[in-house]
Amino acid sequence: MSRLAPLEPGQIEDPELRELTEKCAELGVPDELFPRIIARAPEQAKSLLALMLEMHTNGTVDHQLKEIIRIQLARFVGDPYFSALRSKHALAAGLTEERIDAGCDDYEESELFTEAERMALRFSDQLFLDPDKVDAIFYDQMREFWTEAQIMEIGTFISIYHAAHLFMKTLNARSLAA
Repeated sequence: MSRLAPLEPGQIEDPELRELTEKCAELGVPDELFPRIIARAPEQAKSLLALMLEMHTNGTVDHQLKEIIRIQLARFVGDPYFSALRSKHALAAGLTEERIDAGCDDYEESELFTEAERMALRFSDQLFLDPDKVDAIFYDQMREFWTEAQIMEIGTFISIYHAAHLFMKTLNARSLAA
C-alpha cells in the first residue's frame, strides 16, 4: 500500500483530526488515506488538512480550475495517488475527464479554456517546469486576468499541492478509491 502505513481510523484519537479526515473523504481530495498517513504528527496534520480544505473549498478562483491545476501537477510529478483523486465538488459542478486531460496536456490550444484559465494553467506549468520564466513580465500578464489576491490563491494552492504530490509519490501511495 504505502511505505508509511496509515493509521486505522480508530487510531486517530484527536476529535479535530478525525473531523478533518472525514471532511477530506467527503470532498475527495485528499481522500482519507493522506490524512491517515500524516495523522502520526497530529498537530501538523490538523494545520495542513485545514489549509488544504480551505484552499479547495473557499477563495475566488473557480474550484474546477484549481482541481485541473492540482491534477496537472500530480501528473507532472508522476504521483499515482493524487493523479487518481477527483474532487467530488468539482465533478458535481461539471468537471469532466476531457477537460482535465486538456488542462494537463495541450491547454494552450484547447477551446475548453478561457484565456484567463490558460494563464493560470501556464502559471502552474511554469512554476513546476521552469520557474525562472515566472518573472515580472509573467506577473504583469497574470494581472491582466487575475487580481493579486487570486494570483496568491493560485500560487499558494500550487505550492501546497506540489509538495504533497512529491511526498505521496515517495510513499508509493495509491488512492483508496482506485
